[in-house]
Amino acid sequence: MNAWLISALALIFALVPAAIVAFHGDPMDRMVGLEFASIITTLALMLLAHGFQRFPFYDIALAAALLSFGGGLVFIRFLERWL
Repeated sequence: MNAWLISALALIFALVPAAIVAFHGDPMDRMVGLEFASIITTLALMLLAHGFQRFPFYDIALAAALLSFGGGLVFIRFLERWL
């Protein structure tokens, strides 16, 4: 186990506060929790790719970042109907 994998493990534990915010609160707080979780997930995937020395797996992290951004925009689009 190297430093990259330990850092990825620490980031995975950082998903707990994001999950708490995403599951409780008003819709805007949930959006913040969702975006925070997507950032942490993308960084953890990048650290895991580097830790296992599988550099083509950076594409998975890039795809997760792009899809989470698009998902956030869709969520905001539907959320504005109720605000």
